[in-house]
Amino acid sequence: MTADPSSHVVSPLFLLVRVNLLQSWRRLGAIRQQSRLLTGVIASFMAGYFGLSFWLFWVGLGKLSHFPGIGSLLVERLFYLLFACLFVLLFLSNLVVSYTNLFRNRETQSLLTLPVTANTVFQWKLIESTVLASWAFLFLIAPFLIAYGITQGARWHFIPFTLFLVALFIVVPAVAGAWLALVVARYVERRTFQVVALIAAVGLVALVGVWLKPEPSVDAMMETRVLAVLDRILAKTRIAQFPFLPSYWLSSAVLEWCDGAFAAAAFFMLVLLSNTLFLGLLSFTRSGRFFYEAASAVQSRGSVLEQWRWLRLWRHRRISARAGAGPLERWAAVLWWLRPEARALVVKDTRMFWRDTTQWGQTVMLFGLLGVYILNLRHFSLQLDQPFWVHLVSHLNLLACSLNLATLTTRFVYPQFSLEGKRLWIVGMAPMGLAGIVRTKFTLALTASLAVTVSLIVLSCQMLNLPWDRTIYFAVAVGIMTWTLTGLAVGLGVLYPNFKEDNPGKIVSGFGGTFCLVLSFLYIIAAVVLLAFGAPWTRPVEASYGRVFGCLGGFGALSIGLGWLPFMFALRRLRELEI
Repeated sequence: MTADPSSHVVSPLFLLVRVNLLQSWRRLGAIRQQSRLLTGVIASFMAGYFGLSFWLFWVGLGKLSHFPGIGSLLVERLFYLLFACLFVLLFLSNLVVSYTNLFRNRETQSLLTLPVTANTVFQWKLIESTVLASWAFLFLIAPFLIAYGITQGARWHFIPFTLFLVALFIVVPAVAGAWLALVVARYVERRTFQVVALIAAVGLVALVGVWLKPEPSVDAMMETRVLAVLDRILAKTRIAQFPFLPSYWLSSAVLEWCDGAFAAAAFFMLVLLSNTLFLGLLSFTRSGRFFYEAASAVQSRGSVLEQWRWLRLWRHRRISARAGAGPLERWAAVLWWLRPEARALVVKDTRMFWRDTTQWGQTVMLFGLLGVYILNLRHFSLQLDQPFWVHLVSHLNLLACSLNLATLTTRFVYPQFSLEGKRLWIVGMAPMGLAGIVRTKFTLALTASLAVTVSLIVLSCQMLNLPWDRTIYFAVAVGIMTWTLTGLAVGLGVLYPNFKEDNPGKIVSGFGGTFCLVLSFLYIIAAVVLLAFGAPWTRPVEASYGRVFGCLGGFGALSIGLGWLPFMFALRRLRELEI
């Protein structure tokens, strides 16, 4: 008797998962063999972050939970609010990553041409998108959960139970983000989606700014009824306790389990499990056909100008009247000091950035969060009545703006050289050469970053009611940091390119992008500490000119070394690069 051949058929999804796991493992091995020193630096940074964040959470939660009367209430509300915000961020992250993986990925296009069902391709891409969008969430939230369990005296089974809940929780925003990506790709034209997304982002920022506006407190109430004042302060956070939010189920299950109410925790766990299984079953069994229709629509859809005849004719007349010059070309013509080839490169990079929905979509989300931060600074500044707190908050504001700058340079500036891909030899034949192209990219990125960071730091300093001398001090400091971080991102992008990927997210997630992010964070921490100790207005009576000049000189030397050396090494490598 012979065995049935169909009994040995392996699932295509299992093969895709197995092959990609083997490739990831081999890439990790190649990175370790490439540079053990850099790998050790990254591993040390991750271990240091985990240990430092755990210690900060442990100390903070310990002091907060022992606050008389209201400590447990504050911790509980913090729990609900944290996971509600993380749910929204996970949903947006999964939306961007899923759209990229499903419709802007060469692997997806290749898989659709193979004898593999569209449902299997969607299943694999959903798993990949969930991992890419959620691994940072797990890494960031783990120290907080461990610290919370220790401060509350939880038993040993608290950690595995919480990990199981978190694993269920990340499925819900992943499926929701993937489904919204399918809807956008199937029914919304790119230009229409861009306009609607920008309008929605501005409206959402304005709505959040109005919603988070604090209510004034009555002095008599503050003296007699502390709980009433606290309830008014936390009134705007009640939305995080909406019973139909998945973050509410997760938070309630964790809190109840930690308090020993296992029956209530099991109830919320089963609610989360049932919704996860239901959404997972729908996405794994009923989304393949809709994904194939959306992918076909993306590949075959014309521009909105081709769908509306009158708009196409109007655009054709304008182009004919202006001899083919588009708005970007006319804008670039204003930059008369640039050579024609440099202006052409600026136009190309700007147009490619605008055409990539995932890149400008992440930019809109990032600036939306910054808008909420800026709008609420004016309310926070009312509590700054002591020099110590003014000094601390102003430098924390510099730290926040610098971290935003590091995110921008790592996410958008670092992959610019790698995105040229196989077309690099065409760009390299330009009259300016590869070195001139990299210099132009550096100038464009530096100009855009300076416009963002200097405006952000000046606006935030004015929201904090800082005098103009301090505002200028912070503006100059953040300008120097912008130059350093831009040079670092451009230099490392040339030294560690990845021409095999056309997805900026995967390029940044590689070895070079991770190393750039680590160096950027370390530089920002060192720079802010040096600027804090070297500020001329700290302790004016006991100020030591040697300390001030030493700290500011160290900041300048560190900035020049970290920004100039990688950029110079990159230009030297370009002279020896064979295309």
